[in-house]
Amino acid sequence: MKKRNTKILLVDDEPDILEIVGYNLSQEGYQIFTASNGKEAILKAKKEVPDLIIMDVMMPEMDGMEACENIRKIPELNNVIITFLTARSEDYSQVAGFDAGADDYITKPIKPKLLVSKVKALLRRLKEQEKSSETLNVGGIEINREEYKIIKNNVVIALPRKEFELFYLLASKPGKVFKRDEILDKVWGNEVVVGGRTIDVHIRKLREKIGDDFFKTIKGVGYKFEV
Repeated sequence: MKKRNTKILLVDDEPDILEIVGYNLSQEGYQIFTASNGKEAILKAKKEVPDLIIMDVMMPEMDGMEACENIRKIPELNNVIITFLTARSEDYSQVAGFDAGADDYITKPIKPKLLVSKVKALLRRLKEQEKSSETLNVGGIEINREEYKIIKNNVVIALPRKEFELFYLLASKPGKVFKRDEILDKVWGNEVVVGGRTIDVHIRKLREKIGDDFFKTIKGVGYKFEV
């Protein structure tokens, strides 16, 4: 993924943030597009189909959480990475962000160089994931990595990107005991900082959507018993 072909959509109602963040990322060679609220972000995302969306939470007309949920429902935007960049640092806000379908949650203020580093890490993981597209069949469930979908009992279950990646990781090696640090490294990347409850939230969501019967099938996954 060449930088000049990489599109980043910045969404914030503060012009100064758009200018500063946009400048630093454009200096790295990325194509930058901007929007000032959630509604505008959805329209711009449909038009440009960005690789990454960096979005504020608190915005007029439509906040970032609602915009994220709506973007995740658009098929042509299934593979876009979404990260929040917000002053809301509470644990419950981060949990809500991941529940809405975000891939990462970054709190303001953040130094431009660190933000650029996080962006590079997110895009690098996208490139790595694109290289390994295959279908698994585990415990009666078909897992299609290329299309980010799973099929259980002939029913398609839609999962947000990070839930899918975590599920794929666990299913790819039944019987293997995954430690917390290993999961964070393989799913989020060791350069991307996430909250301590992130894995717990994703495991809980997977149990709700897929059922404990699947996790019993891959009972060797030790992490399940830590949450």
